[in-house]
Amino acid sequence: MKHYFWTAVMMAIACVFTACGSKESGNKQLVLYYSQIGATKAVAETIQKMLDADVEAIELENPYTGSYAETVQRAGQERQSGNMPKLKPLKSDLSKYETIYLGFPIWYGTYALPIASLVKEYDFEGKKIVTFCTFGSGGLEPAMADLKNALPKAEIAEHGFGIRNARIAATEKELNRFLIERGYMEGSVEALPGYSEMRPVTEEEIQIFNAACGDYQFPLGTPVLVGKRGTSDGVDYIYEVESQGATSTIYVTVGNEEGAKPEFTRVVR
Repeated sequence: MKHYFWTAVMMAIACVFTACGSKESGNKQLVLYYSQIGATKAVAETIQKMLDADVEAIELENPYTGSYAETVQRAGQERQSGNMPKLKPLKSDLSKYETIYLGFPIWYGTYALPIASLVKEYDFEGKKIVTFCTFGSGGLEPAMADLKNALPKAEIAEHGFGIRNARIAATEKELNRFLIERGYMEGSVEALPGYSEMRPVTEEEIQIFNAACGDYQFPLGTPVLVGKRGTSDGVDYIYEVESQGATSTIYVTVGNEEGAKPEFTRVVR
């Protein structure tokens, strides 16, 4: 009898701890992702661990090989020809899941082509889709808009998660905030203040912008206006940037540790 009693106690404790991670513990969750260089995989595995969700990588019959540039070149040719990459069958039964965390790298300003194949081949009707992506500079917002158009019968969560490949080391900390703030995980985080009113940039703020963006492979433009906020981690800046007649928003963060280098976190075009 003692053996059965303690077995029951341990099972109850296990259930309690499982429920404490995800706020949607009664909701079957799947982390489904495509990763080409490993960055999106790192984010997917972190989400899986934080939420104790199931996870599956999307695989191709004819995988992309070679450098990132070669991959993007092949993807461009496939887009033009309409020959979408063929997927290997998913092992997961999507009908068993209510919430799917869908991850991908950004190519050509939107989700990578394997996701275009996925949304054509599989039924996501009635599913809640939470997007996450990795990118060189940005692309989360247009990718989410394209996903809404591609999956009109799915519920695309209003907010998604995105992180630059260059900042992948910050994934766990930033995911923790995202999942808690958006109600996907139990816990609490420090509330972030709003940005100050936008005003013309100073010379010092131009230098911060250049330090953050100057080594990016493409010119990101000239900062015109700026707002900022202080946090326990440092100072965040929001720049309005002009480039070739277009305006974009670029977010920059500077840590409070000595010698911290400014980093841009994303570009919103």
